[in-house]
Amino acid sequence: MSKSTKGGGPYRSATTGQYVTPKYGRSHPSTTVHEAPGRHGSRGPHYRSAISGRYVTTKHGQSHPNTTVKDK
Repeated sequence: MSKSTKGGGPYRSATTGQYVTPKYGRSHPSTTVHEAPGRHGSRGPHYRSAISGRYVTTKHGQSHPNTTVKDK
């Protein structure tokens, strides 16, 4: 699925890393991440929790691949 800002913004699945529809993202909050628009200032990969939406350590992200999203 493609990135979309219609209906609340882009959501990504923590399991597959693919973009999902806003409807799917809202109905599966524990396994999807809502991405904020705009560029991020830092470089390199970072991990975010699909449950809290907060950034987590690389170690935590690698050990919990089904509930974290790797941001590039």
